[in-house]
Amino acid sequence: MFDKISKLECVKQARQGKVRDIYDLGDRLLLVTSDRISAFDVVFDQPIKDKGIILNKIAVSIFKATSHIVDNHLISSEVKDYPQELHEFKDYLEGRSMLVQKTRVIPFECIVRGYISGSAYGEYINKGTVGGKVIPNEMKESQKFDSPMFTPSTKAEEGHDVNISYRTMKAHMDTWIAEFLKDKSLQLYHFGHDMLLKKGIILADTKFEFGSYQGKIMLIDEALTPDSSRFWPVDDYEVGISPPSYDKQFIRNYLLNIGWDKQPPAPELPEDVIAQTRDKYLQIYKIITGETL
Repeated sequence: MFDKISKLECVKQARQGKVRDIYDLGDRLLLVTSDRISAFDVVFDQPIKDKGIILNKIAVSIFKATSHIVDNHLISSEVKDYPQELHEFKDYLEGRSMLVQKTRVIPFECIVRGYISGSAYGEYINKGTVGGKVIPNEMKESQKFDSPMFTPSTKAEEGHDVNISYRTMKAHMDTWIAEFLKDKSLQLYHFGHDMLLKKGIILADTKFEFGSYQGKIMLIDEALTPDSSRFWPVDDYEVGISPPSYDKQFIRNYLLNIGWDKQPPAPELPEDVIAQTRDKYLQIYKIITGETL
């Protein structure tokens, strides 16, 4: 699947994530966000046109807007600031790449849920818990929690991530690190929720990832993108149903409706599903950044 990696012959070490191509530049990384899309941790063969640019530009804008909350790994998203040998690849890199500090990745996804939906609602229906924590009050789908919940998961290189309790995550690291991750994730969620609510969007849930560099913990990867978040329009929000969303939940819903078992190989996506997904990504991009692509 490394359709573009060969274009950067000057970079000797490169690998491909589900969505990003990652080039190792020594103490820094070059992240290039592709148009690939994954759902239920499986990558699909069909791309979503411009998706990589949308994700990258949203992430860059959020990194800059939240630097007062927590440090992040962004160095620059301008090709002119990249090493000279990369300038000739500007057409490939422009808009969909960022130069970042290389960190030691903390192998947990830090999920914050303000509303009960998705896998959290499934866990609640089956076990009466969310993130391993008992929910004493009866809740309906999409209902708002009294306060946002921190519900981490494992971060799998291959296969499915697994939802775990905060207590389980804390058992795998120093307590102060776990508390820092939880505290900063909640602060970031509140920032995003308040910002988007003013624009008519509910941030139902989102995930963050962190890494460490020289003893400092940094926000990495992406933030508040439609790949990592669930966005609902305020005007369509209703307790008891799953509202329409500006994210890849649209594709997840299609896959659930056709009965896919969430195992590779991924089924082929119809053209109308691809087109509607792209449109949703473009809409939330304009809402978050105030720009058109």
